[in-house]
Amino acid sequence: MRHFLSMYDVTADEIRRIFAIAEDLKAKFEAGIRQPLLPGRTMALLFEKPSLRTRVSFEAAMTHLGGGGIFLSSDSGFGKRETVADFARVLGQYVDVIVMRAFQHATVVELARHATCPVINGLTDCAHPCQALGDLFTLREMVGGLGGQTLAFVGDGNNVARSLAVGCAKLGLRMVAVSPPGYELDNAFLARLRQDVPGCQIEVTTDAAAGVAGAVAVYTDVWASMGQESQRQQRQRDFAAYQVNAALMSHAPDDALVMHCLPARRGEEITDEVMDSPQSVVLQQAANRMHAQKGLLAWLLGSCLASVGTGMVGPLG
Repeated sequence: MRHFLSMYDVTADEIRRIFAIAEDLKAKFEAGIRQPLLPGRTMALLFEKPSLRTRVSFEAAMTHLGGGGIFLSSDSGFGKRETVADFARVLGQYVDVIVMRAFQHATVVELARHATCPVINGLTDCAHPCQALGDLFTLREMVGGLGGQTLAFVGDGNNVARSLAVGCAKLGLRMVAVSPPGYELDNAFLARLRQDVPGCQIEVTTDAAAGVAGAVAVYTDVWASMGQESQRQQRQRDFAAYQVNAALMSHAPDDALVMHCLPARRGEEITDEVMDSPQSVVLQQAANRMHAQKGLLAWLLGSCLASVGTGMVGPLG
């Protein structure tokens, strides 16, 4: 049994296999075909935080695959009525996979430790691997091969930045993480990444103009994430010179894509002019969350991968 708690949990070959399934299923979806690879399978969505894209994309994905989803919020009593271990052991007997969106990464790790079914991290303070999976699937779709390309991330060295960094390292992309002083990817994270993925190309800089030079895509995220609302005013001051606007994009290649994981605070980390420009693939990113997660669910729950691209549905393992 496998879990997907961070991008460290999959190899480069496994990411490519998930992408192959997602690509096949997306083509069929666009042709009006919902291939029921997971009939009768049930997914629990256990969320401590609000969500639009993660919740709806996962529910739609499982429905298209022939299964169903059950949404659990605070009314389930999670973390209040019983231990995480007891909750996990019971829930795992009812469902085939659990997607959890939690404040603390340790909570998802604890849930996975005791669950009797696969657990997927739908977002924590430490990582957002499903976002990174969908983003890299989108970038691959837009530019072809990812190896040797450069992704510039402009913003806080947060959960999204960390997951993208691991994904880029595994797939051979160079990533430049551009942040104001004090908000960079931390040294412990960088040390682990360089140890786990030798030869990875990850650079950290405070120079936004230099950071986006040569990038195939410029990616940004909100300056204050959920749970950081009290820091918003300070962060607005600290990040003011790191807005993704026309002036910054002038330092990137003319055809550089613009990416954002959403929700966006327009006028803060990104301007309307850039977010709504022809270079923006923000809406494609959001759409591809569903397709990438279809690939993840089919792969994680054991769909016969040899059938990808043939139109045949193999047995479930």
